[in-house]
Amino acid sequence: MFGQARYQDINSLVNTELAQRAPLVAVHRGTGLGDVPENTDRAVQAALAQGADMVEIDIVASADGEFFLFHDGCERQAFDRDLDLRALPAEEIRALRYRWTGHDVPVTGLDTVLHRFRGDVLFNVDRSWWYWDDLLPFLDRYDVAPQLVLKSPVDEIWLDKLRRHPVKYPFIPMVRSLADIEAVRGDPDINLIGAELLAVGHDDELSAPEVVARLHEDGLACLLNAINLTNGIPLFAGHDDNTSLFGDPADGWGRLMEHGADIIQTDWPGPLCRYRQELRGIPPRRHRPRYEPAPGPRWVG
Repeated sequence: MFGQARYQDINSLVNTELAQRAPLVAVHRGTGLGDVPENTDRAVQAALAQGADMVEIDIVASADGEFFLFHDGCERQAFDRDLDLRALPAEEIRALRYRWTGHDVPVTGLDTVLHRFRGDVLFNVDRSWWYWDDLLPFLDRYDVAPQLVLKSPVDEIWLDKLRRHPVKYPFIPMVRSLADIEAVRGDPDINLIGAELLAVGHDDELSAPEVVARLHEDGLACLLNAINLTNGIPLFAGHDDNTSLFGDPADGWGRLMEHGADIIQTDWPGPLCRYRQELRGIPPRRHRPRYEPAPGPRWVG
C-alpha cells in the first residue's frame, strides 16, 4: 500500500491499480492524434481506448474563474491566434474551436471530464496549483477524490494549501533533489503517495536506484517520465519514448521498469502497453466506453 494508513480509503483506487498493473501507463495530455486535440475529453477517451491506466491533464482558469483542460502557452498552436486563455472570460473560451479539427471541437470544461469519466479513471492533474484556493473546493463538489492525483513543484506555498484543505487528495509532487523529497516525506496533513523524479542525466542524484528503493521502503510510489519535451531536456536520463520507439525499447521503457517505476508517463500508450505485456504479462486496460453523440461534419465553403 502506498501512502499513509490514515488515507487508505481515499487512496484505494490508485493502490488497487498499482497492486495489479504496475507500472501504470499514464498518458501525457491524453492522446491527441489525427484531428483529436490533446487535453480534451476526446483525447482522454482516445487514451483509454489505447489501454491507458491514467491520464494526465492540464488545467487553466478563465478570467472569471471557470476551469478548462488546456496547457497555457499552447494557444497559437491550438487556435492560430495570439491568445492567453487565462485572460479570457469563460464564454469566449467556450466559443473557441481547435483550428485543425473537422468536427467543431471546443475547449473542454473540467466539469465535462469529471462527469463523463466518473468512476474508475485515474487522472494526474497538472499545472493546477496556481488555482488550488478555488479549484480544490470545486473538485470537492464532484466527490471524485480517489480518481485525482494532484501534482505540483515542492514549494511551501503549494504544500500549505494541501495541508489546510479538508479533502486529502492523493499527491505526487515533482521532485528535483533529495531535499525536495525530505521536504514532503512524512507530513501528516498531506496525502503523499509518491514522487515524480526528474533527473536530466545519469549523474543526477535522483537517478540512483537506491532513491527508488528508499521511496518504496517509505511506502511511496515512483513516477518516471518517458515523454520527450520540445525543448529537448531529458526528464529521466534519456530513457524516453524516442529511445523506445526509434531504438531499443529495452533502453527506454525497459530501463524505467528496471529502475522500479510504478507509473510511467508517455505520449505513446499503445506501444508501451504492448511492451509492458511482453515483459510483465499485463494486458492493456479495458475501460468501459463513454459514448457521446457522433458530431456531423463541419462544411467549409
